Amino acid sequence: MQELADIESQYSEQIKKHTQSHEKAVRYKPSGPKISTDTIIRLGGERFIQSCSSTSMNDISTLSHPYSNSFSGLSDEEVKDIQLIENLLLSAEKVTQQQFEQSIKLLDWCNVLSCSSGNSIQRLVHYFSKALREKINKETGRVVSSSGSGKKDVPNLAERVMSPNPTATMLYEKIPLYHAGHFSGVQALMDGVSGSQKVHVIDLSIKHGAHCTILMQALVSQSRCPIKHLKITAVGTTSKQIIEQTGDCLKSFAESINLSFSFNLVMVEDMLDFNKDVLELDPDEGLGVYTSYGLWGMIAQQDRLESLMKVIKSVNPRVMVVGEVAANLNSPNFVNRFIEGLFFYGALFDSLEDCLGREDEIRIVTESMHLGKGINNIVASEGAERVIRHVNIDVWRKFFAQFGMKETELSMSSLFQANQVAEKFACGSCCTFDRDGYSLIIGWKGTPIQFLSAWKFS
Repeated sequence: MQELADIESQYSEQIKKHTQSHEKAVRYKPSGPKISTDTIIRLGGERFIQSCSSTSMNDISTLSHPYSNSFSGLSDEEVKDIQLIENLLLSAEKVTQQQFEQSIKLLDWCNVLSCSSGNSIQRLVHYFSKALREKINKETGRVVSSSGSGKKDVPNLAERVMSPNPTATMLYEKIPLYHAGHFSGVQALMDGVSGSQKVHVIDLSIKHGAHCTILMQALVSQSRCPIKHLKITAVGTTSKQIIEQTGDCLKSFAESINLSFSFNLVMVEDMLDFNKDVLELDPDEGLGVYTSYGLWGMIAQQDRLESLMKVIKSVNPRVMVVGEVAANLNSPNFVNRFIEGLFFYGALFDSLEDCLGREDEIRIVTESMHLGKGINNIVASEGAERVIRHVNIDVWRKFFAQFGMKETELSMSSLFQANQVAEKFACGSCCTFDRDGYSLIIGWKGTPIQFLSAWKFS
């Protein structure tokens, strides 16, 4: 029964952590009878813990469950959603105990009440159920893990997630989370190079360059220290053509606002080949580094990440602005990874539910091609096959400390920018902002989604 005790204690620890994050998060106040996906998951977790201690723990949870009275006042749909989460967790528990047939029975029940076109919980459970089923198939030998030439496709998942794509661009326009991160990040960059008339930004994740246009407008509008020239150096290993198109668009935009601008593209086949000699540095420039979701893809390639950071340290930028996922999806412990992923992806599905219609094409593609594949990877894959390896701010702090980096406090202007841009969206009140040390945590209804931090080299 040790496995049962472990999963119960691990889940209880996760519940406590997420409850605390709700208590600290600001701005979001529920309006109306609908409860959040996060709340549904926590209530489902409570039922799961109760189920584990009951004599009928091997049975599928139904409306006649003895604890159903504790959820009076909820709608029938919400009660069913709570039971979906409970049975999903029961199924995950059976997988850890290698009781695969019992797990499959629970997944069959989940499949009946979940689907890819339902509400946020039903969609979330649909993709987690698929991932659990694949994990069972791998562990029982029904499906062989990637090997040989097929293994080449595994790292490509991280590349596809990180690469610029039209869906991500359209999603950016609909969801306040990402706008808030970019505006706040640009302000942190502006603060770091303040006083420079020539600015050089090394961008490790330029994609379609939406944040660059924000930076351009901010530089042009400042009166205290008029900008003479902006240089952006985009660093990439893939998507050369798209980045070149981004550069052309930025040049046109710069012309339209009368900004002296140059764009350099540094493409390297391997990040180990990246060095300071390709950066065209000028000592008169205020140098900054910007990365938004640009580092996590190298977590499984520690030598590449360390090599990159050594180069950045050698050029000694005035500031390095970092935005990454604020969740630990890299735990070697399956239970921790599963539960953390459930809360994290639950909040993302919730944001899509609040900001997009259920039949919205952007939402369908995002959930099936990006979120669904990410869920599958963190749940069903292990070892080298598991490439989705986000870690939280504390892990990054320990890593950055190895390179003499010191975290700097974000200005009130940076926090103001995040709040201001969120307020422009109809669903912007669901964005929550919290401080973790000097960093900003941007969440959805209290669940952390991304962090933003600024760093200097000592």
